[in-house]
Parts: sequence; C-alpha cells; structure tokens
Amino acid sequence: MVTREDVENIALLSKLFVPEEELDSLTQSMQEIINFADEINKADADEEGFDNINNLSNVFHEDEVVESYPVEEILKNAPEQAEDHFLVRNRE
Repeated sequence: MVTREDVENIALLSKLFVPEEELDSLTQSMQEIINFADEINKADADEEGFDNINNLSNVFHEDEVVESYPVEEILKNAPEQAEDHFLVRNRE
C-alpha cells in the first residue's frame, strides 16, 4: 500500500516539489500503477504461444559486406584528419 509518506519520500529523493493538494491524487495514482504491475506479474509467461502473439518470423537479416566509399572521398571535407581518421577536438 502506497502512503502519502511514501510519495513525500520519493519526491524528496527525486528532488521534486509536490504541492500538498496533489499528494492524495498522486498517492492514489502510484497505488494504481503498482496494482497494474502486480496484475501483469501474475500473467503466466510460460504458456505456449505467449511469446509470439503477432506471428512474426525472424525479422533480422544476415549482415552483408558491401563496398564502401573510398577513404579519401569520405575524408576530403574533414577539417582535420590523420591516418585515415577524423580528428575531433577534445572539449575539456
């Protein structure tokens, strides 16, 4: 059971200001969220067919090596480069 004190502690830890008049509704909302999560946790995830409810097959494809642009062409507009790499300024 979520209490007003729980909500106040969470707000304090989160460095959030919760107006006094919103504490009751926020407490109720948080309890509803927890009740919903508890309901989801009761679901039997071991049931056959639960895993593929949309009947999707493998949507991934094999990696394929393809020709790329020449390094010189990729780097030709780089303001700074060295040894076939872009040089990036350190912002420290």
